Amino acid sequence: MRSFLSLYIANLFLVGGTALLTTYLALYLGQKNVSTFWIGLLTSGYYIGLLFGSKVGYYLIKSVGHIRSFAACTAAVTACIAMHGVSDNLTLWLVLRVLVGVGMMCNFMVLESWLNEQASHEHRGRVFSLYMITSYLGTVLGQLSVAQFPELGYAPLFLVCIAVSIGIVPIAITRRIHPKPLKPLAMGFFSYFKIIPQSLSAVMFAGIINGSFYGLAPTFASKSGFDATGIAWFMSVTVFAGLLAQWPMGMLSDRIRRSILLRISAVVLVSVAGAMFVLPLSQFSMLILSFIFGLFAFTLYPLSSALANSRVDDEHRVGVSSALLVAFGAGAGLGSVALAQVMVLLGHTALYGAIAVLAALMFGVLSVIDLRQKAERPEHSDYVVSASDITTSPLAATMDPRIEEATAQEQLLVVDDEATPLGADEAKT
Repeated sequence: MRSFLSLYIANLFLVGGTALLTTYLALYLGQKNVSTFWIGLLTSGYYIGLLFGSKVGYYLIKSVGHIRSFAACTAAVTACIAMHGVSDNLTLWLVLRVLVGVGMMCNFMVLESWLNEQASHEHRGRVFSLYMITSYLGTVLGQLSVAQFPELGYAPLFLVCIAVSIGIVPIAITRRIHPKPLKPLAMGFFSYFKIIPQSLSAVMFAGIINGSFYGLAPTFASKSGFDATGIAWFMSVTVFAGLLAQWPMGMLSDRIRRSILLRISAVVLVSVAGAMFVLPLSQFSMLILSFIFGLFAFTLYPLSSALANSRVDDEHRVGVSSALLVAFGAGAGLGSVALAQVMVLLGHTALYGAIAVLAALMFGVLSVIDLRQKAERPEHSDYVVSASDITTSPLAATMDPRIEEATAQEQLLVVDDEATPLGADEAKT
C-alpha cells in the first residue's frame, strides 16, 4: 500500500479542493437567491465535463503519458477555479464547471488506471479502498473548511486553488514505476456493458445518488433549518461515514461477492432515504441517518470498480476506468438536474424520496442482471465425463513404461488385425 502513497496524497488534495468548490458554489448561489434548478444545473455541468473528459483523458495519456497529462490538466483546473472570482455570470460559471469536470476526469483516469494496473487481484479491494479513503477524507476537509468562511467571499476560491496546485507535486516527483504505455482502445463504451453490466449499472445509479447529494444536500440542509456551520457538519458527517466504510468494505469485497454487497447497500439506502423522506426528524436524527446513508452510498463506486477490474485483463484497465467514470458522470449529470426539478416541484425532502426510489430500482436491475448471468453459466449437466482419446487408444500401451515393448507391439498387431476390413487380405494378393 505504501508504494501508492504519492497517488493517494495527490488525490487527497485534488478532491479536497474540488469538494470545497462544489459546496461553496451551492451556498454562494443560495445566498444570492439563485434558483435550485440553476444550482443543480451547475452541479450537472461538472459531471457533464466528466462525461466528455473520458475521450480527452485517453488521448492525452496516450500522447504524453500519465504524469504530463496529470500536470497539464491540474493546471487547467486551477485556472478555471480562479476564473470564478472574475465574474458572477452564471453562464460563464456553467462553462467553467464543465471544463473543471473535463480536467478532473483526466486526473481520475490517470490515478485509477495507475492503481488498477499495478494492484494485484488479491489486494485490489484494499488498494482501492485506501484510494477512496483519501477521496472522502479530502471531501470531509473541504466541507469543514466551508464553515471557516461564513461570509463566502473570495477566500474559499483561493484555498481551492492552493489545494489543487499542491496535488500536482506528489505525482510530478514520484519515483513510482510508471504505468505501461496505452494501447488503442479495443472496445467502445457500450461494448463494456456486455462484459461488466453490473458494475456499469451500479456506477450509473451511484452517480445519480452521489452527484445529487453533493450538489443538492446543502440546499436540503439549509431548508431543513441548518445554519452555515450546521450545513458544513451535515455534509461532513455524511462524507466521513463514507471514509470510515472504505477499508472494512474493501476487506469484505475481497472475501464476499461484490455483487451481493452492492445489492445489500441498495436495500439499506432504500430504508434510510425513505425514512429521511417520510418521517418528521430532528436535526440530530437527520445527522444519524445521514451518517448511515454515507456508509453505503459512498462505497457503491469502489465496489463497482473493484468488481469490474476483477473481470478484465490489464490491457482493458484504462478502458474500464474510462467507462466507469463516464457512467458515473452521465448518472450524476442527468440526476442532479432531474432531482433539482423534483425538489422544486415537491419540496426539499423529495431529494431523499427520489434517492429511495433510485436505490430500489438499482436493486431490481442488479438482481435481474445477476439472474441472467447465472442462467448463462453452463451447468454441470452440459458436460459429459469421458475418457480422452489417447487413454482408449492402443497407442497408450506404447507410452506406458510399465509395459514391455514386445507386449505393446503385440497389442498393436492384435488391434490392427481386428480393424482390418473383411476381404482386405484378398485385396492384397
